Amino acid sequence: MTVHHFTPEGMTQPAPYHHVAVGTGATHVHVAGQVARRADGTPVAPGDMAGQVAQALRNTAVGLAGAGASFADVLRLTFYVTRWSPEKIGDFMAGVEAVAEEIGLQIPMPPASLIGVEYLFEPDVLVEVEATALID
Repeated sequence: MTVHHFTPEGMTQPAPYHHVAVGTGATHVHVAGQVARRADGTPVAPGDMAGQVAQALRNTAVGLAGAGASFADVLRLTFYVTRWSPEKIGDFMAGVEAVAEEIGLQIPMPPASLIGVEYLFEPDVLVEVEATALID
């Protein structure tokens, strides 16, 4: 399996993610929305955007590993953030950067979308992460 991330000339640069991913391989892996919870359901980093981003990405890494994948195989990430506003980008990126090396997430990230939502499934959940990967 090969995933090639890139940003063609003529697309916005720099960005904290690549704009394009091309993957070849046989098996698609979809990791459902991950939030800042431990395996037993205990909330992690209540009220802390950076802490929740980091934990949600850690949980995403666990899901990928369970399928035999890693962040190197990820084609696309989708982030849902409650009550998003542009001034939150610093805290958001601090969470990504704090955990990137630990989980093997390259910066810039694979193609990604950050979608602002009013509410996620519980009031303390600020961030949810979904991943799509491709493996042999």
